[in-house]
Amino acid sequence: MSDERINIPYKGTPEQESQLAELLDDYKGTKSPLIPVLEQAQEIFGYLPEKVLKTISEELRISLAKIYGVVTFYSFFSLYPKGKYNISVCLGTACYVKGSGQVYEKLQEVLGIAGGQCTADGKFSLEACRCVGACGLAPVMTVNGEVHGRLTANMVEDILAQYE
Repeated sequence: MSDERINIPYKGTPEQESQLAELLDDYKGTKSPLIPVLEQAQEIFGYLPEKVLKTISEELRISLAKIYGVVTFYSFFSLYPKGKYNISVCLGTACYVKGSGQVYEKLQEVLGIAGGQCTADGKFSLEACRCVGACGLAPVMTVNGEVHGRLTANMVEDILAQYE
C-alpha cells in the first residue's frame, strides 16, 4: 500500500476558483474568519487542497501553520478527497473490544488503501472515528452515515458489495 495522499494533484475548476475568490472577498477584513472560510471552502472543493489553503493564507494574511493547525485539529475538515462512499469505522472502546480493529484492517486490505485515503476510482474513502453512538451494536461502521452493526471482518466484502 503506498501513501498516494502525499502528492494529490489539484483539480479545482474555474467555477470553484471563482467561488473561492468571492468567498475570500466577503471575509477580507473581518475578525476571526478562518473557520467559516475553511468550512465554505471545503463545501466548494469537497476537501481542503494545499493550493486552497495557501490561497486562504495569502488572502486573509493568516499563517499557513495556523491554518494547518486548525484543519488538523477539527475532525470535520479533510485535507484529502472523500470517496462517493465514505466509510468510517468506530475504534472507540466498546467497538474495539468487540473487534472493530479487525474490521478496519480487513477494509484496508480489501480496498487497498490506508485510513484517510480514497480509492483510485474515487468510490470509497476510509477513516477511523472514536464513537458513532451505537455502542449497543458494537462493533460498528458507517457508510455515508448508514450504520452497520455487530460486524465481523468476514462481513466486510458483503457490505461493500451493497455499494457497488
